[in-house]
Amino acid sequence: MTQATENNMLCEELELLMIERETLLIIAGVAAGLIAEIRTSDLPIRTVEAADLLATSINQLPEETLQDALNAVHASIAS
Repeated sequence: MTQATENNMLCEELELLMIERETLLIIAGVAAGLIAEIRTSDLPIRTVEAADLLATSINQLPEETLQDALNAVHASIAS
């Protein structure tokens, strides 16, 4: 395999990873927005537990990544 072929393969893989990252940022942003808007008092306990798990996972994101996720969906969450 030539250096040029390897470089092309790496560029293609990087492009795929960037597209995947953008998709994951959109998913995380939408999830964060959903969590911010729900009222747990209106939900069954199993749904509250699932929302809590999702919120815990979102909170584990680095702040910069979470901001990227919110920007990907043009959302903001009041602190």
